[in-house]
Amino acid sequence: MIPLSVLDLSFVGADSTPAQALHDTLALARHVDGLGYRRYWLAEHHALPNVASPAPEIMIGQIAAATRNLRVGSGGIMLPNHAPLMVAERFRVLEALFPGRIDLGLGRAPGTDGVTARALRRREAPGAGGDDFLDRLQELLFWDGGFPEGHPFARIEASPAGVPLPPIFLLGSSDYSARLAGEIGCGFGFAQHFSGMPAEAPMLDYRNLFRPTRLGSKPHAILAVAAICAATDAEAERLASSARLATLRRERGEYRPLPSLAEALAYPYADGERLQIERGRDRLHVGGPETLRARLADMVARTQADELMIVSAIPDQAARHESYALLAQAWGLGATSQAA
Repeated sequence: MIPLSVLDLSFVGADSTPAQALHDTLALARHVDGLGYRRYWLAEHHALPNVASPAPEIMIGQIAAATRNLRVGSGGIMLPNHAPLMVAERFRVLEALFPGRIDLGLGRAPGTDGVTARALRRREAPGAGGDDFLDRLQELLFWDGGFPEGHPFARIEASPAGVPLPPIFLLGSSDYSARLAGEIGCGFGFAQHFSGMPAEAPMLDYRNLFRPTRLGSKPHAILAVAAICAATDAEAERLASSARLATLRRERGEYRPLPSLAEALAYPYADGERLQIERGRDRLHVGGPETLRARLADMVARTQADELMIVSAIPDQAARHESYALLAQAWGLGATSQAA
């Protein structure tokens, strides 16, 4: 089987706090470090009450220091929010401290609403704005590979000197990033857990368009999926109630903390809301170990994914840890002596 990894948004539960969500992230990373998962990626979101993950580069350092086996990275750094030089230097620092264990995943979206996005970029030059992702990406790659002769930044060397950028992945929920990642020869991650389109076309487009460059010699496609595992199909469906209600609210523009299981089970769904949940079942994969393994294996076959990245929105942390443990066992991951 292909590797399994973790995408963590540091979900804030209705019965918890954002600060506790960050500590929960550290605890989960330590837990899966011993279960055989390959990567642990942190998302970037701003000014949202349901997630506590505005600074993945800080959490990457904390998690890399607290674990031994995982590759740790960003899923991702939202490049429109950052000066490329700052991204290059921060990830060079991480690579220097944890050589061979850091990933740099990059996204195009701001990771927030329009007003907050303007606040993040308010000190840019007048008239700046629009979709300048390609310009920022090119500049970031120049900081790693060298600027052309005559460029005003050519004399600057990003710090710490002599440290390369970690492997780069472009992230997306459409075919744009898939095609771009293939053309520049880097890794690609598709966000099936919130994309409005099926994963097959972008994943296969990336593989078909890939051409080797200094960024990579062969394609590596990661499929990020929302999944919840429990001892039985029925228990997994019960645990999924919180995630389903949270998704329903998010699609209405309500970014509340992740509801408790009791709140979700007691919620009085209208008929239209139940239909909406049924339509979204292909984006949340739920079941006991064998049911979930079979469903995810089918997705791997259809998308030719090289790796699966699991995001699990479960407010009860013991159940969340158990979900990752049961899936690791069903998938055949090799646990280490660090298992929690």
